[in-house]
Amino acid sequence: MFFKVEIELITTHQNRNNKMKMELIFIPSPATGHLMATVEMVERLLDEDNRLSITVIIISFNSKTASTIASLTAASNTSLRYEVISGEENPTELTATDSHVQILKPLVKDAVAKLLEWTRPDSPRLAGFVVDMYCTCMIDVADEFGVPSYLFYTSNAGFLVLLLHMQFMYDSAEENNKYDIEFEDSDAEFVEWFSFFRTQARRFRETKGILVNTIAELEPHALKFLSNGDSDTPPVYSVGPVLHLKNDTDVTQAEILEWLDEQPAGSVVFLCFGSMGGFSEEQAREIATALEGSGHRFLWSLRRASPNVMKELPREFSNLEEILPQGFIDRMKARGKVIGWAPQAAVLEKPAVGGFISHGGWNSTLESLWFGVPTAIWPLYAEQKFNAFEMVEELGLSVEIRKTEMELVTAEEIERGIRVLMEQGSDVRKRVKEISQKCHVALMDGGSSRIALRKFLQDVSDNIA
Repeated sequence: MFFKVEIELITTHQNRNNKMKMELIFIPSPATGHLMATVEMVERLLDEDNRLSITVIIISFNSKTASTIASLTAASNTSLRYEVISGEENPTELTATDSHVQILKPLVKDAVAKLLEWTRPDSPRLAGFVVDMYCTCMIDVADEFGVPSYLFYTSNAGFLVLLLHMQFMYDSAEENNKYDIEFEDSDAEFVEWFSFFRTQARRFRETKGILVNTIAELEPHALKFLSNGDSDTPPVYSVGPVLHLKNDTDVTQAEILEWLDEQPAGSVVFLCFGSMGGFSEEQAREIATALEGSGHRFLWSLRRASPNVMKELPREFSNLEEILPQGFIDRMKARGKVIGWAPQAAVLEKPAVGGFISHGGWNSTLESLWFGVPTAIWPLYAEQKFNAFEMVEELGLSVEIRKTEMELVTAEEIERGIRVLMEQGSDVRKRVKEISQKCHVALMDGGSSRIALRKFLQDVSDNIA
């Protein structure tokens, strides 16, 4: 009799949660890529569950994203609201981390408190916070409201494994009074960032679950490690690819896309290195020489390297004629274009693009896979060297340009990479096409990412106190 009553109570609780309206608070990083990935994730969640409403708290540090933020706030409705909080400092995307976000915790707390003041008896229950990988300090705010925290991890599962395992090993050694840990074969940059990574991983473990921008078919080994990891590892939901593919192009960019429409299928190599990727004049000349020598059509998004990328983003060269090889622009007029900022997703979607030379940022990597375009990875900063190793060595989905950073890459090396990249019928090209299909299937009903998304929503419902 007792067992029957217990079952009925559990069933009643589940039925109540299945009908309960829920509110999630999303807090994305100020970096544009993270913000737009969050927007896409939020829209996908709302499409999946009509019980759900979401408030996105946008942290703004500068005026560069003002138009984007304005368009988002204008789109607020009953199920999706955007609240903007402004910070006084002006970090670059590489430094827009917890240290800058930390001072805004009181403002976030006030915004959520006001949101709760507006509630009515039939209002959704506050189900938790979903914080960006660079906003983990907001877990403290969620704790003050007595609700769970979840993490939105916009990079790959492999790097997440590295961070969590590194932190676990270091903390275990520290507990056992072993202080002789050394970073063998690690470069100075990694050691310099170690304290940040370690703290970040510790905070990840405080969450009730981690949404990862990957698909089960792409990183099965990393996801298996996470699911079978130590007891402190939260549940991981592979919900990718989470991509913001909407592009608003201006007149110049529209001309670029029209030019691509005029080129033969698979004939153009596209070079683009992210918002923080730039090159010296000497390196730009080496790239130009390689492009000319390769004989392939090209579209090259070129920027000048910043003297300190931690403080200032790269900018466009003022006069390309002065820094590129003499006569290059005129000689290449018929088969190539050198441009500034590029509408990357719109370019990759074009059938003319047959290869993509990229810095290997995870968002760029997923975009190339989504459109079935093979890549040659040239890592420049952040976790991109890890991404390059995973894509080239482990998964066989990319071609290598150079594994190391900060060294001059010669025209010969680059040209060799272009020729391998653009080879028709290569194993890399075939594997990319296969994984591209799997990316699309993952988001369909019954696909791995769709199932993971539903599991996340069910767990959010079950975790409501």
